[in-house]
Amino acid sequence: MSSIHKFSVLKRPVITEKATMLQQDKRYVFEVDPSATKLEIKEAVEAAFGVSVVNVNTMHVRGKSKRFGPKVSQLKSWKKAIVTLDQSDSITLFEGV
Repeated sequence: MSSIHKFSVLKRPVITEKATMLQQDKRYVFEVDPSATKLEIKEAVEAAFGVSVVNVNTMHVRGKSKRFGPKVSQLKSWKKAIVTLDQSDSITLFEGV
């Protein structure tokens, strides 16, 4: 098990159309540290939001090639986690929407 601090595992929530639709099923998407394990992600979400996590799915997202004028550059690769919560719990990522 790596020595990542509990609160540095989660980087940011991923707010996309698909991620917003997953919230109806109590599934939330986060960008996480690339070296974080599923157990560390589970503990970080439970500590940060006070909810009980049922399942964690992780995947590596490959960085895309983007053109900025005449230059072609490579965006960073990153890791995302889809966290499934217990039916009685929920996370309020943004209010009023």
